[in-house]
Amino acid sequence: MTQTNSSTPRPVTVREIPIELCQFIKFGGLTESGGEAKVLIGAGEVTLNGVVEMQKRKKLVAGDRVTVNGHTIIVKVR
Repeated sequence: MTQTNSSTPRPVTVREIPIELCQFIKFGGLTESGGEAKVLIGAGEVTLNGVVEMQKRKKLVAGDRVTVNGHTIIVKVR
């Protein structure tokens, strides 16, 4: 049985950038809803490129790395 390593960054392809941080967290499957993403961001539990990010509507660009609960996703553009 293989198990996915949660610390391995996973690219998430979006149609266009910029995309808002809270939208990207939901789209990337790290939360069930945008509201949950906003709560995590407000609580300081989200890092953007290794730094805690508190702006829910922060605009992301290709290559940005978002980490929530040990899971990292990377913005990739189609």
